[in-house]
Amino acid sequence: MAPMTGRQDLWVRALTDNFRLAFSTFWGHRLRSLLTLLGIVIGAATVVAMMALLEGLRNKVDEDLTGLGSNGFQIQKFPNGFGNFDLDRLSKRPNLTIEDRDDIERRLPDVIATTGEAWDFGVKISTDRYETRPNIQVAGGTADFFLTNAMDIAFGRAFNVQEVADGERLAVLGSNVADVLFPGVDAIGQEVRIRTRPFRVIGIMKRKGAFVGGFQQDDVVVIPINAFFPLWGKKRSLNISMQAASTELLPRAMEEVRQLMRRRHNLKPEQEDDFFIFSNESATQAFNQISSVVTAASFGVCLLSLIVGGIGILNIMLVSVTERTQEIGVRKALGAKRHRILGQFATEAIMLSLFGGVLGVLVGAAVAFLARWAFNFPTSVPTWAVALSLAMSSGVGLLFGIYPAARAARLDPVEAMRTE
Repeated sequence: MAPMTGRQDLWVRALTDNFRLAFSTFWGHRLRSLLTLLGIVIGAATVVAMMALLEGLRNKVDEDLTGLGSNGFQIQKFPNGFGNFDLDRLSKRPNLTIEDRDDIERRLPDVIATTGEAWDFGVKISTDRYETRPNIQVAGGTADFFLTNAMDIAFGRAFNVQEVADGERLAVLGSNVADVLFPGVDAIGQEVRIRTRPFRVIGIMKRKGAFVGGFQQDDVVVIPINAFFPLWGKKRSLNISMQAASTELLPRAMEEVRQLMRRRHNLKPEQEDDFFIFSNESATQAFNQISSVVTAASFGVCLLSLIVGGIGILNIMLVSVTERTQEIGVRKALGAKRHRILGQFATEAIMLSLFGGVLGVLVGAAVAFLARWAFNFPTSVPTWAVALSLAMSSGVGLLFGIYPAARAARLDPVEAMRTE
């Protein structure tokens, strides 16, 4: 390593002196400095916390959708997600029926599993001794329901094609439901009541936890769809869940289903689809669009907070220049150049804002850790969010510190030394 030249040594010493003087100034006015930093802290903390939560949500979405399989897709009457939809117009569309499901299964070899399913929410399930809260989701499905919904059986079995056709009153319970209704007892072969009708338990599903959006996958009871219809009626639109033969065949299978449904609904070429087709990929894209809006909003809040913090830094640096006018005059009288004075005050502004950025990053990381600890949410602080917060913080300090620093550098030493 080559030794430093005289110019480099002077530059390093000047920089060291600037940092030392800046630190002594902050330490002498600790409370004032901390209060000045609040805007910077809030802005940096907002970016880090929001990006950590979004990263955790993205991880959760990827995990949940991966569990459903990369070759899964679904057709529905109504859209699945956010948007500005004309629900009155959509409600006039034809219902999706079990006959639609049967036709897809019979005609399309690229679709290897097809489920017609219907759901009802807020149901209470009971036995002679116990009952659940009215928060259970009851699903009626065909025999492929557990395959297309990635629900594995932990104990017992699922119902078969013949049992669905006969409408037998069989039930497969989510693990939470089984825990409430049969504490410490084997639930297989026991009886539960759904809307006062008795159903025999034939299986318990593996525990899965909450799905993204708060849907608790273990608060579920699945029954054959022909046992579901007598309880809730048949005049409803089904969801038809499917799996393509492979991920590579997914686009072709989706297009085949689309064309078949258009023929079944007698749609002309110029008419739009009267149904919606979703895949895991489209769900991920929809989430990414939402997260982009949230990210932009977070940066807006961050920018506003940083501007407020920058104004605070501008104010305190102007006060600092006024308070230290004589000191500046003495330093210039002793030979300090304008660039040294400029560098000193610019360094103080950058250090002040950078310290606020570090505090903000720590606060944001603490919020992310709290969300992980308290809610078991897979938050993750992206490195780029930390770097961006610190860069924006120091940039704001430099931007708002330039004017006070330049003002200090322009002071006339004689006039400055006369100041009381």
